[in-house]
Order: sequence, then structure tokens, then C-alpha cells
Amino acid sequence: MIRVLLVDDQPLLRSGFRALLDVEDDIEVVAEAADGKEGLALAREHLPDVALIDIQMPIMDGIEATRRIAADPALARVHVVILTNYGLDEYVFNALRAGAAGFLVKDIVPEDFLHAVRVAARGDALLAPSITRNLISRYVSEPFHTRVGEGLKGLTNRERETVALVAQGLSNDQVAERMVISPLTAKTHINRAMAKLNARDRAQLVVLAYESGLVTPRHRTSPTSD
Repeated sequence: MIRVLLVDDQPLLRSGFRALLDVEDDIEVVAEAADGKEGLALAREHLPDVALIDIQMPIMDGIEATRRIAADPALARVHVVILTNYGLDEYVFNALRAGAAGFLVKDIVPEDFLHAVRVAARGDALLAPSITRNLISRYVSEPFHTRVGEGLKGLTNRERETVALVAQGLSNDQVAERMVISPLTAKTHINRAMAKLNARDRAQLVVLAYESGLVTPRHRTSPTSD
């Protein structure tokens, strides 16, 4: 059973999401909150698998709530998915930096919404290649930190290569094809890199790769490149 926490200051939206989730046999909404502070408290009380959190809320916004969840070892298995009305708005990258596993636009179709909850519960990042490229193009062209982190020095050359490819939005199979290795080997390299860098998921791996300067958003000047 996938346990879900809903955090949004709009009761009608919470009711709509809950109605979709409650009819699924493998999903259970364990709690609802109207602001980030309440959501954080309920996350600690119920330990959900997935926390669906709105960005803009009173008292404590979604980014701060996400940051506190990500920083709490007791909540390490809580996967935060940011809810937004605006798609790739100015807050999304900050939410990913804070520890979110991905984000959903609130007008998402029901089938995709349910799939996204299940993907997040597995620990996978909700960053499709096209979304990753758009995100990078708009918000990572001027990295917050350009120095290479100490953690990157502990990666092998192959691990660094896989991190760079993940940061371009490639799936495990695509990474494997590009590197001429098996998908299992690609996944192993990625998992080891995540462990060494203390990245919660692929979303954090993308953020770290660009913030550290390991890769740069070159596609912005070469829009036809992949």
C-alpha cells in the first residue's frame, strides 16, 4: 500500500486529488494539511511514502517544508513531489535543490497523476527527459555554485560519465546505450554515484551535476543537440 500525504492550501484541490487516490486499491491517503508547517508535522506522524506538496502556501511554503523533510533522517523514505499551477516556474528548481523528487502540474490528467504517485513511491525521480532539458535551459544556465564539490572527486570516471548523462535527462537504458554497457551496469554506476554524493534520487543527482559545474547546459546554445 502506497501511503500519501496531501499538502495544499486549497481544500477543493485536496478533495479532488483524494478522490482520485482513494479509489485505487494500492494507494491510501493517510493525512491532509493546509500549509507546510502542518504538513511537516503530519509527515513525521504518519511517515508517508509520498508527500504531494504545493509550492505556495501560508505559514510555511512548500520549498521550506521540502527542505525540512529532506534534512530529517527520520523522513528519509518520504518522497516529496511538488505540486504547481505554473509548470516550470521560478520555484521549481529551488524545490528540487531542497530535496524534491520531482514535480507535477496541477492540471495533469488523472492517469498520469496516478502513475506519477506510483513512480515517486518507488523512489524514482519525476523528471522526464524533455522536462529536464527545459528545466536546465531556463533555470540552470547560471548555476548557484560553480565549484566542483569535494564529493565529485570520489567518483570514478565511469560514474562521472553516468552522472553527466543522467543530468542530460537520459534514462538508464539510454545511458547504457551511450556508454556501450548493459542497463544493469549503468544502474550500478548511477546508484554508486548517488551513494557517494548522498543524493536522495536522480533529481538530486541532476541538481548536483549542474550546480557543481560537472556539466553545463550547452543545449541552450545548440538546441538541436541531444
